[in-house]
Amino acid sequence: MTAATHSTLFPQVPDSADAVLEGLDPEQREVATALHGPVCVLAGAGTGKTRAITHRIAYGVRAGILQPSSVLAVTFTNRAAGEMRGRLRQLGAAGVQARTFHSAALRQLQYFWPKAIGGSMPRLVDRKIQLVADAAAACRVRLDRGELRDVTAEIEWSKVTQTVPADYAPAAAKAGREAPRDPAEIAQLYAAYEDIKRERSVIDFEDVLLLTVAVLQDRHDIAEQVRAQYQHFVVDEYQDVSPLQQRLLELWLGERDDLCVVGDASQTIYSFTGATPDHLLDFRTRHPGATVVKLVRDYRSTPQVVHLANGLLAQAKGRAADHRLELVSQRPAGPEPVYTEYTDEPAEAEGAARRIRELMDAGVPASEIAVLFRTNAQSETYEQALADAGVPYQLRGAERFFDRPEVRKAGVALRGAARFGGNDSLLDDAVDLPSQVRAVLSGEGWTPQPPAGSGAVRERWESLAALVNLAQDFAAAKPGATLADLVAELDERANAQHAPTVQGVTLASLHSAKGLEWDVVFLVGVAEGMMPITYARTDEQIEEERRLLYVGVTRARERLHLSWALSRSPGGRPSRRPSRFLDGLRPGSTATTGRASAGGAGGIERGIPGTRGSAPRRVPRTPARCRVCGRTLTDAGEMKLMRCDDCPSDMNEALYERLREWRADQAHRSGQPAFCVFTDRTLMAIAETAPDDEHQLARIPGVGMRKLTRYGADVLAICAGQYPAADTDQD
Repeated sequence: MTAATHSTLFPQVPDSADAVLEGLDPEQREVATALHGPVCVLAGAGTGKTRAITHRIAYGVRAGILQPSSVLAVTFTNRAAGEMRGRLRQLGAAGVQARTFHSAALRQLQYFWPKAIGGSMPRLVDRKIQLVADAAAACRVRLDRGELRDVTAEIEWSKVTQTVPADYAPAAAKAGREAPRDPAEIAQLYAAYEDIKRERSVIDFEDVLLLTVAVLQDRHDIAEQVRAQYQHFVVDEYQDVSPLQQRLLELWLGERDDLCVVGDASQTIYSFTGATPDHLLDFRTRHPGATVVKLVRDYRSTPQVVHLANGLLAQAKGRAADHRLELVSQRPAGPEPVYTEYTDEPAEAEGAARRIRELMDAGVPASEIAVLFRTNAQSETYEQALADAGVPYQLRGAERFFDRPEVRKAGVALRGAARFGGNDSLLDDAVDLPSQVRAVLSGEGWTPQPPAGSGAVRERWESLAALVNLAQDFAAAKPGATLADLVAELDERANAQHAPTVQGVTLASLHSAKGLEWDVVFLVGVAEGMMPITYARTDEQIEEERRLLYVGVTRARERLHLSWALSRSPGGRPSRRPSRFLDGLRPGSTATTGRASAGGAGGIERGIPGTRGSAPRRVPRTPARCRVCGRTLTDAGEMKLMRCDDCPSDMNEALYERLREWRADQAHRSGQPAFCVFTDRTLMAIAETAPDDEHQLARIPGVGMRKLTRYGADVLAICAGQYPAADTDQD
């Protein structure tokens, strides 16, 4: 645990507003004290974003600037909201509302329903899947459990993107969604679902947001009442906001701009639910006067883990990659990430279990170890391997493999075939155990080729495919085994996997690991076809897979193990290769793509006072020309120096060395690499130009407004032969 991200169990409440700021780093302190106007906090993994925003609220309350009842802090899970409320109480800021979007909207809807609509508010249903089943029955459409889940997910996506049933098909096509059934059929089911809700006078969770938006849009008196109550908003995980949630936030705000948003576009991994980082990335465009603070000091992970995380994003493409943050570890050095190649998946699972056993024997608590995988269907192999090694484990965000409905149903079918298979025509052409299992499970939804797309249908197929693969491996290990023998093996495996659920190694999918951290993380199955997953085909989908791996890497505090298998089963053809995302990062590989640093250093960018509601005008640029020979410059390095590389330099060597010494001191004090202050080329350009004032300094490429504000006085003093005060802290 680190001071920046963890507190003691019962900390003492700070005795003053200034005491709330103690222990914050310069950027966190800037977040805490920026209490007016729009503020955007770009917070990398492990940089203490929750600490920063809770101290911001607490400082405002304790200083008398914010009234607790006028603050609404919004996050995405009840767990995160509860944690935020607890931290605020510990900081002496009780009374602040910290809720999820749905919770805050439901509270307002319940209060204003009699006034806005009249009568009793409809009952809120916790789970909509039964209503979807009833809608399918009304439309005379047969849906199994997996398809019900998929159609339900499509309805949820439609509602958070404010898509009505009639517009579902074109909207899904435009968004590039692979519908689990014919889009026209899903639109029909969606419409029937809405009709059933109206008939039964019930609403779902998405309706809570939709109805609250409708009330605030139609009733200006109610909107003004809400805005009078809540005057200051904080939104966490802003990269996960859906269009519907963004609309609700805009209605809460009205014409005001007392808004602080916190997020990281590089951790956007839920776009399939309707979440989009566009609102985060466009924040400065919508609010030109915003203060932007970048948190890049990573208090969670060692420099070795952070180096790998940065390397993953350095190869990324797309809009989110253009706004990535370059993390800087604040922890002591640790072991290098371990990369291991295995012959097959069982060997990979056994290898992970063996290393986990060794770590536990060396004193690492099981609760501080996690095994993370891409899909829930991968868990069964690791459940078995850990059980065989005597390692307790717990599943997070997924059902136990043998408790999954499709696996239970498949077990019943296999047991029935084992007893009465002689009378089953399905088995007439099955000549061995694997073909018998394939024949039986084909009736449960297994097909030789996986279904297109993701979601429940894919997960269901993967569970059945795991049973088919298990049958093949079992038959290879025990020639002559019967279907009854396999059923007995399945029963034994199910019994053996009933490990204690307390204080065990965590098994989790990468999606369900978001927001969590462990001392030791095993990232398994990091191979092409799994990471990125086979059905990720577009550039956007591939990049989301990269971000998913990035989230997995940044869950590790101290030790990180990455592994892959060359084949699925023992003796199989070694046709797999490590994930392309590791190219150039793992030993012995070369990078396939690369990107220059995208300005991801930490710091503060202050908005332009008085600018609101319109983007800054783009100033046309004239071609850059060499100041010595006049040739047009196209190389970025030459453009920074404003001369050709082979043209003579008039650089002041002594000035250049003084600037380098100053830069090294700045980098050491801020905990950043030296190039994040100024690159060598920029220092050379400054030493050649020797600017006399801010105007001349600002014209040097590489000296933007943020760096001019932060370092300009020091640089000009050095150029004038003076030295900045030794105790100056520009951070």
